[in-house]
Amino acid sequence: MLAGCVGVEFPGGSAPVGPVPAPDTRGTGNQKVGRPYQIGGVWYYPRVDPGYDAVGLASWYGPKFHGRSTANGERFDMNKLTAAHRTLPMPSIVLVTNLENGRSVRLRVNDRGPFVDDRIIDVSRRAAQFLGFEQKGTARVRVQVLDANGQPADSRRVADAVPAPAGVGGPFFVQIASMSSLDNARRLRDAVARFGRAHIQKVWLDGRRFYRVRLGPYDGRSLAARTLDRLYDQGYYSARVFTDSIG
Repeated sequence: MLAGCVGVEFPGGSAPVGPVPAPDTRGTGNQKVGRPYQIGGVWYYPRVDPGYDAVGLASWYGPKFHGRSTANGERFDMNKLTAAHRTLPMPSIVLVTNLENGRSVRLRVNDRGPFVDDRIIDVSRRAAQFLGFEQKGTARVRVQVLDANGQPADSRRVADAVPAPAGVGGPFFVQIASMSSLDNARRLRDAVARFGRAHIQKVWLDGRRFYRVRLGPYDGRSLAARTLDRLYDQGYYSARVFTDSIG
Protein backbone atom coordinates (compact mmCIF):
# COMPACT_ATOMS: atom_id res chain seq x y z
CA MET A 1 0.00 0.00 0.00
CA LEU A 2 2.91 2.30 -0.66
CA ALA A 3 3.69 4.68 -3.51
CA GLY A 4 6.86 6.61 -4.18
CA CYS A 5 6.77 10.09 -2.71
CA VAL A 6 6.15 11.90 -5.98
CA GLY A 7 2.77 13.47 -5.23
CA VAL A 8 0.28 14.73 -7.76
CA GLU A 9 0.93 18.40 -8.42
CA PHE A 10 -1.62 20.49 -10.32
CA PRO A 11 -0.41 23.82 -11.72
CA GLY A 12 -2.60 26.83 -11.05
CA GLY A 13 -4.62 25.12 -8.32
CA SER A 14 -6.68 23.37 -11.00
CA ALA A 15 -6.96 20.05 -9.20
CA PRO A 16 -10.51 18.99 -8.29
CA VAL A 17 -10.99 19.34 -4.53
CA GLY A 18 -12.81 16.69 -2.51
CA PRO A 19 -14.04 13.23 -3.49
CA VAL A 20 -14.05 12.21 -7.12
CA PRO A 21 -17.72 12.07 -8.20
CA ALA A 22 -19.15 8.69 -9.09
CA PRO A 23 -20.13 8.11 -12.72
CA ASP A 24 -23.80 7.96 -13.69
CA THR A 25 -24.42 4.21 -13.69
CA ARG A 26 -27.72 4.49 -15.53
CA GLY A 27 -27.12 6.52 -18.67
CA THR A 28 -29.64 6.82 -21.47
CA GLY A 29 -28.27 4.31 -23.95
CA ASN A 30 -28.87 0.63 -24.59
CA GLN A 31 -27.37 -2.19 -22.59
CA LYS A 32 -25.41 -4.36 -24.97
CA VAL A 33 -22.47 -6.66 -25.32
CA GLY A 34 -22.35 -6.36 -29.07
CA ARG A 35 -21.39 -8.59 -31.96
CA PRO A 36 -17.85 -9.13 -33.28
CA TYR A 37 -16.78 -6.22 -35.46
CA GLN A 38 -13.86 -5.25 -37.66
CA ILE A 39 -11.88 -1.99 -37.62
CA GLY A 40 -8.85 -1.43 -39.83
CA GLY A 41 -8.66 -5.09 -40.71
CA VAL A 42 -8.67 -6.20 -37.06
CA TRP A 43 -11.54 -8.19 -35.54
CA TYR A 44 -12.75 -7.44 -32.01
CA TYR A 45 -14.94 -9.77 -29.95
CA PRO A 46 -17.04 -8.07 -27.24
CA ARG A 47 -17.81 -10.27 -24.24
CA VAL A 48 -18.76 -10.24 -20.59
CA ASP A 49 -15.52 -10.31 -18.60
CA PRO A 50 -16.15 -9.78 -14.85
CA GLY A 51 -12.50 -10.48 -14.03
CA TYR A 52 -11.09 -7.97 -16.51
CA ASP A 53 -7.87 -6.46 -15.14
CA ALA A 54 -5.42 -5.00 -17.65
CA VAL A 55 -2.50 -2.59 -17.80
CA GLY A 56 -1.71 -0.43 -20.81
CA LEU A 57 -1.92 3.08 -22.23
CA ALA A 58 -4.95 5.33 -21.86
CA SER A 59 -5.76 8.28 -24.09
CA TRP A 60 -8.62 10.78 -23.99
CA TYR A 61 -11.14 12.27 -26.39
CA GLY A 62 -13.13 15.46 -26.16
CA PRO A 63 -14.26 18.43 -28.29
CA LYS A 64 -14.11 16.68 -31.67
CA PHE A 65 -16.63 14.05 -30.49
CA HIS A 66 -18.66 16.10 -28.00
CA GLY A 67 -22.37 15.65 -28.68
CA ARG A 68 -21.95 12.73 -31.07
CA SER A 69 -23.62 9.37 -30.54
CA THR A 70 -21.71 6.72 -28.64
CA ALA A 71 -21.72 3.04 -29.53
CA ASN A 72 -24.67 2.33 -27.21
CA GLY A 73 -26.78 5.26 -28.42
CA GLU A 74 -25.96 7.91 -25.83
CA ARG A 75 -24.62 11.38 -26.53
CA PHE A 76 -20.96 11.72 -25.72
CA ASP A 77 -20.33 14.40 -23.12
CA MET A 78 -16.65 15.13 -22.62
CA ASN A 79 -17.43 16.60 -19.18
CA LYS A 80 -18.86 13.36 -17.79
CA LEU A 81 -16.99 10.38 -16.37
CA THR A 82 -17.22 7.95 -19.28
CA ALA A 83 -14.88 5.85 -21.38
CA ALA A 84 -14.57 3.83 -24.57
CA HIS A 85 -13.37 0.22 -24.57
CA ARG A 86 -13.05 -2.21 -27.44
CA THR A 87 -14.74 -5.27 -25.92
CA LEU A 88 -16.34 -4.68 -22.50
CA PRO A 89 -20.15 -4.67 -22.28
CA MET A 90 -21.90 -1.30 -22.34
CA PRO A 91 -22.38 -0.02 -19.80
CA SER A 92 -19.62 -1.39 -17.58
CA ILE A 93 -18.19 0.41 -14.56
CA VAL A 94 -14.41 0.34 -14.47
CA LEU A 95 -11.79 1.63 -12.07
CA VAL A 96 -8.99 3.35 -13.98
CA THR A 97 -5.75 4.02 -12.11
CA ASN A 98 -2.98 6.20 -13.49
CA LEU A 99 0.09 4.17 -12.55
CA GLU A 100 2.32 7.19 -13.14
CA ASN A 101 0.81 9.25 -10.32
CA GLY A 102 -1.56 6.99 -8.36
CA ARG A 103 -4.78 8.87 -9.16
CA SER A 104 -7.92 6.79 -9.74
CA VAL A 105 -11.42 7.35 -11.06
CA ARG A 106 -14.48 5.21 -11.73
CA LEU A 107 -15.85 5.47 -15.27
CA ARG A 108 -18.84 4.16 -17.18
CA VAL A 109 -17.98 2.49 -20.48
CA ASN A 110 -20.52 3.59 -23.11
CA ASP A 111 -18.47 3.66 -26.32
CA ARG A 112 -16.07 1.64 -28.46
CA GLY A 113 -12.38 2.40 -28.93
CA PRO A 114 -9.53 3.24 -28.93
CA PHE A 115 -8.36 1.50 -32.07
CA VAL A 116 -4.64 2.04 -31.58
CA ASP A 117 -2.50 -1.01 -30.84
CA ASP A 118 -0.85 0.15 -27.64
CA ARG A 119 -3.92 1.69 -25.98
CA ILE A 120 -6.53 -0.14 -23.91
CA ILE A 121 -9.01 2.61 -23.01
CA ASP A 122 -10.11 6.06 -24.18
CA VAL A 123 -11.49 8.29 -21.42
CA SER A 124 -13.44 11.53 -21.50
CA ARG A 125 -11.63 14.82 -21.10
CA ARG A 126 -13.05 15.21 -17.59
CA ALA A 127 -11.71 11.79 -16.63
CA ALA A 128 -8.30 12.72 -18.02
CA GLN A 129 -8.33 15.82 -15.83
CA PHE A 130 -9.05 13.75 -12.71
CA LEU A 131 -6.40 11.23 -13.71
CA GLY A 132 -3.87 13.99 -14.32
CA PHE A 133 -2.88 13.37 -17.93
CA GLU A 134 -4.97 15.86 -19.91
CA GLN A 135 -1.91 17.85 -20.94
CA LYS A 136 0.30 14.82 -21.61
CA GLY A 137 -2.38 13.08 -23.67
CA THR A 138 -1.68 9.49 -22.62
CA ALA A 139 -0.77 7.64 -19.43
CA ARG A 140 0.02 4.11 -18.33
CA VAL A 141 -3.03 2.86 -16.48
CA ARG A 142 -4.62 -0.14 -14.84
CA VAL A 143 -8.25 -0.88 -15.81
CA GLN A 144 -10.41 -3.09 -13.57
CA VAL A 145 -14.05 -4.02 -14.04
CA LEU A 146 -16.10 -3.40 -10.90
CA ASP A 147 -18.85 -5.67 -9.64
CA ALA A 148 -22.31 -4.71 -8.40
CA ASN A 149 -20.80 -3.70 -5.05
CA GLY A 150 -18.32 -1.36 -6.71
CA GLN A 151 -15.31 -3.59 -6.09
CA PRO A 152 -12.83 -5.27 -8.45
CA ALA A 153 -13.54 -8.97 -8.93
CA ASP A 154 -10.54 -9.94 -6.82
CA SER A 155 -11.54 -7.44 -4.09
CA ARG A 156 -8.09 -5.81 -4.09
CA ARG A 157 -7.86 -2.09 -3.45
CA VAL A 158 -6.36 -0.02 -6.23
CA ALA A 159 -3.41 0.88 -4.03
CA ASP A 160 -2.22 -2.70 -4.46
CA ALA A 161 -1.33 -1.76 -8.06
CA VAL A 162 1.78 -0.05 -6.69
CA PRO A 163 3.86 -2.54 -4.65
CA ALA A 164 5.56 -1.47 -1.45
CA PRO A 165 9.36 -1.36 -1.67
CA ALA A 166 10.97 -3.96 0.57
CA GLY A 167 12.46 -2.81 3.84
CA VAL A 168 10.82 0.61 3.94
CA GLY A 169 9.97 1.79 7.44
CA GLY A 170 7.72 4.47 8.85
CA PRO A 171 6.42 6.83 9.86
CA PHE A 172 3.66 6.60 7.27
CA PHE A 173 1.30 9.27 5.97
CA VAL A 174 -1.88 9.16 3.91
CA GLN A 175 -1.72 11.87 1.26
CA ILE A 176 -5.05 12.91 -0.21
CA ALA A 177 -3.77 15.41 -2.79
CA SER A 178 -1.07 17.92 -3.63
CA MET A 179 -1.93 21.26 -5.20
CA SER A 180 -0.61 24.76 -5.80
CA SER A 181 -3.56 26.59 -4.20
CA LEU A 182 -3.31 27.07 -0.43
CA ASP A 183 -7.02 27.91 -0.20
CA ASN A 184 -7.95 24.63 -1.93
CA ALA A 185 -5.56 22.75 0.33
CA ARG A 186 -7.13 24.26 3.43
CA ARG A 187 -10.63 23.32 2.29
CA LEU A 188 -9.54 19.76 1.61
CA ARG A 189 -7.73 19.54 4.96
CA ASP A 190 -10.89 20.60 6.77
CA ALA A 191 -13.00 18.12 4.77
CA VAL A 192 -10.81 15.12 5.71
CA ALA A 193 -10.14 16.09 9.33
CA ARG A 194 -12.75 13.58 10.48
CA PHE A 195 -10.48 10.75 9.29
CA GLY A 196 -7.57 11.69 11.55
CA ARG A 197 -4.90 14.30 12.15
CA ALA A 198 -5.04 16.37 8.96
CA HIS A 199 -2.30 18.81 8.07
CA ILE A 200 -0.73 20.64 5.14
CA GLN A 201 2.89 20.13 4.11
CA LYS A 202 4.49 22.85 2.00
CA VAL A 203 7.06 21.63 -0.54
CA TRP A 204 9.04 23.08 -3.43
CA LEU A 205 9.32 21.14 -6.69
CA ASP A 206 11.22 22.49 -9.68
CA GLY A 207 11.13 25.95 -8.20
CA ARG A 208 7.36 25.89 -7.57
CA ARG A 209 5.47 25.73 -4.28
CA PHE A 210 2.89 23.03 -3.61
CA TYR A 211 0.72 22.07 -0.66
CA ARG A 212 0.29 18.42 0.27
CA VAL A 213 -2.80 17.51 2.30
CA ARG A 214 -1.95 14.58 4.55
CA LEU A 215 -3.20 12.50 7.46
CA GLY A 216 -0.84 11.05 10.04
CA PRO A 217 1.82 10.20 10.91
CA TYR A 218 1.17 6.50 11.54
CA ASP A 219 3.73 4.23 13.17
CA GLY A 220 2.53 1.17 11.25
CA ARG A 221 1.65 0.67 7.61
CA SER A 222 -1.49 -1.28 8.57
CA LEU A 223 -2.88 1.74 10.45
CA ALA A 224 -2.30 3.95 7.42
CA ALA A 225 -3.88 1.31 5.17
CA ARG A 226 -7.04 1.22 7.27
CA THR A 227 -7.35 5.00 6.96
CA LEU A 228 -6.82 4.67 3.22
CA ASP A 229 -9.70 2.19 3.01
CA ARG A 230 -11.99 4.61 4.86
CA LEU A 231 -11.05 7.39 2.44
CA TYR A 232 -11.73 5.16 -0.57
CA ASP A 233 -15.14 4.30 0.84
CA GLN A 234 -15.95 8.02 0.86
CA GLY A 235 -14.76 8.63 -2.70
CA TYR A 236 -11.23 9.94 -2.12
CA TYR A 237 -9.75 7.65 -4.78
CA SER A 238 -6.53 9.64 -5.24
CA ALA A 239 -5.38 9.05 -1.64
CA ARG A 240 -2.10 7.16 -1.28
CA VAL A 241 0.16 5.93 1.50
CA PHE A 242 3.58 7.58 1.68
CA THR A 243 6.64 7.43 3.88
CA ASP A 244 9.02 10.35 4.04
CA SER A 245 11.96 7.94 4.07
CA ILE A 246 11.53 7.61 0.28
CA GLY A 247 10.20 11.07 -0.43
